[in-house]
Parts: sequence; C-alpha cells; structure tokens
Amino acid sequence: MATTAISDEELFQLPQDGNKYEVVDGELRMSPAGWRHERAISALIVALGTFVQERRLGEVLGSNTLYRLPGGNLRGPDVSFVATGRLPAPGEGSGVLELAPDLAVEVLSPSDRRRQVLDKIGEYLDAGVRRVWVIDLENRTAAVYQSLTHVRQLDEGAAIEGEEVLAGFSCPLGRIFGER
Repeated sequence: MATTAISDEELFQLPQDGNKYEVVDGELRMSPAGWRHERAISALIVALGTFVQERRLGEVLGSNTLYRLPGGNLRGPDVSFVATGRLPAPGEGSGVLELAPDLAVEVLSPSDRRRQVLDKIGEYLDAGVRRVWVIDLENRTAAVYQSLTHVRQLDEGAAIEGEEVLAGFSCPLGRIFGER
C-alpha cells in the first residue's frame, strides 16, 4: 500500500487495523505485526514503563506515537522513551511529535528488510536519538546502537541495559522473548 503526499490528518484517519503506519520519503508504509511482535512490545512497554514511572523520568510510548524527524519523515518506533521536559504540555501540539525520542526500539517483523531497518536506525541516530535497540525475535538477539559504527550485539542470555539514557534499567532479553 503506497501513496504520496499524505497529510497528518489523513494519516490519523487510517483504519485501526493492527498495522503500523509511517510516512517515509512521502510514501505511506504499512508493516503488519503479529502476536509475537506485540507480545515483545508489550513486555518492553511494561518493563520500561514501570522503571520510568517509578523514577518520574519521562514517558514511554508505543508505536502509535509518530515523530517528525528533521528530514520530514514520520517514524513510529515500536517503543520509545522521551525524557521529562521534552514533550509538549498535554493538549498542545498535533498528533505528531516534532522531536526525536531519547530511545527508539524496533522489534523486527518478518516483513522488515535489512536495508530499510538500517536506514531507519541511521535516521534515528542522525535526528539525535541517543540509543536505538533492535530486537530480533527470530534469532533471539538484540543490537544496541549508539551510532552506526558503535553497535553492541546481545544474545538471548544477556540483559538489555538503559546505559546513560535510562541509567539503572536492565531487562533480561528472555523476558522480551516471552520466557517467564
């Protein structure tokens, strides 16, 4: 499904059909998810959300939150974190945030293409995102990007850490992969 020159209003009127929508280079992109994908996202939102709320560090947001990045693209990470004081006041602004999150998390889905994922990571980092986490459910791994050249690979036995973005946060990858 692709179209050009979609307005913010048109984007928000798309059906709530369980798909994730973004606007990249003027083209509407849709990505179907699935229950494994959503379960991983849910685990991350709960873990990050609890940590952030207890410490009043900011907001943890899901994939329905769109960020307008400097190049004009509207990106919706599966999970994102924005530090206190960076979000507009409640009731201000449109449905799109005119800023980059501090943390962007992408949970790979079967339809994701490597080049598109790397482009998205680069765009996040260029926009000022401090960390990008890429969770690979199929391979049970994660990658933590500080830059395109500073990447740490984690295997399923590791924990993903908040580092200086969310100092003290730690979540075993097994929890994200659905282990109890």
